[in-house]
Amino acid sequence: MTTKTKQSMVSTMVEEGTHTSSLDKRHSAAQHDTKQAEQQYRASELNITTEKTASVQHQGPAPLLPGSTIGILGGGQLGRMLALDGLRMGYRMVTLDPAVDAPCSEAAKLIQADYSDLAAAAKLGELADVITYEFENVALETVEKLEREAYLPQGSHLLKLTQHRLREKEALTQAGVPVAPYAAIDSVERLEEALAQFGGRGVLKTATGGYDGKGQRMIKQVEEAKAAYEDLAWAGTELVLEAFIPFVMEMSVIAARNASGEIATFPAAENEHVNHILHLSIVPARVPAEVQEEAERLARRIADSLQVVGLIAVEMFVTEDHQIIVNELAPRPHNSGHYTMDACATSQFEQHLRAICNLPLGDTTLRTPVVMANLLGKHHEGMLQWMEKKDESAEQLSVIPKLHWYGKSKALPERKMGHINLLADDVEAALQWVETNHIWRNTQS
Repeated sequence: MTTKTKQSMVSTMVEEGTHTSSLDKRHSAAQHDTKQAEQQYRASELNITTEKTASVQHQGPAPLLPGSTIGILGGGQLGRMLALDGLRMGYRMVTLDPAVDAPCSEAAKLIQADYSDLAAAAKLGELADVITYEFENVALETVEKLEREAYLPQGSHLLKLTQHRLREKEALTQAGVPVAPYAAIDSVERLEEALAQFGGRGVLKTATGGYDGKGQRMIKQVEEAKAAYEDLAWAGTELVLEAFIPFVMEMSVIAARNASGEIATFPAAENEHVNHILHLSIVPARVPAEVQEEAERLARRIADSLQVVGLIAVEMFVTEDHQIIVNELAPRPHNSGHYTMDACATSQFEQHLRAICNLPLGDTTLRTPVVMANLLGKHHEGMLQWMEKKDESAEQLSVIPKLHWYGKSKALPERKMGHINLLADDVEAALQWVETNHIWRNTQS
């Protein structure tokens, strides 16, 4: 770029109890004075903030306006949908991804390189005015380099937390957020001991990696402990055991926070999974209003406590007596937030871009009841058959289906290929459409 502006930023890196900060002063229009930087540093050192501070906002770096370039570390479907909203808003988009046919490459300039390629990361930093990551499993070293040398307001600290389940649980506990009882596991004996403490049942998970049910084993009795441990520990990965929670519903809330401290949440989604992969997100969730409000309050608390810049997806369990237990976090747009693309005043993708560019956050009002249904590779042919015919069922049920297809080159059976947002007068009509549509019939198991 011949002319380039960079945001000033305070980057706080927290690891093993040691706090360091660096102030990037390359963007003269957004420089913070010393007093403000010291105040931000002291706040970040505390790491956990109170509910009262959630409404307190600081000026933050100068907004990045249309015409600027947004870089995306990762070029999957989330990156693609970020780029499409970015183009609509007037931004230039560039992405770094190992795949030559990455879905995001159809909407952004592509730097084809591995996520650990520091030279390629430097090129991304040179091209972009602000950088974001679209999923957690990017190389931490690359994110740390971009945090030092470019403008990556999400930062590396949040990524460190969400890449490691044990650290994530500890941060949530510090924030006063309810989580399932958990224990670090380093031997079969420790696993058996923890299971006994948790009533004999639990979910053993790798502390790092794993998604859509990968890297975890359900243990229903102590006798299963040895096999579960050997199945997951063979590679030397750290393990964590979580007590089994007898939940009646899974929910999620997407919260956004910009660099000035403004926070907004989207309506809570009720989620249904098939084979550990999200199948449906139902909004509004079919729970009492006070449960929805508590879910959104917890998401706000987490966004504020962790000083999120961008989106944070908060996955939750709801018990029979309407208690909420937070399960996992994702520091990015989330599959369960795709409903916002057609049903909310602002999509989660636009909101993420607004947050990292330090723009005022958008209106999150739900305009219509909606059900989001995922399309996997095994649904590809059914989707094509549905597309070429008149949808009489949708007309009868007063349902409006909105297709989003991700442009992936290979339709593997369990691979997420797209989704349909079903807009309806009530969620029951949308659910009936899914139940009777041939796209999913005889493919769920």
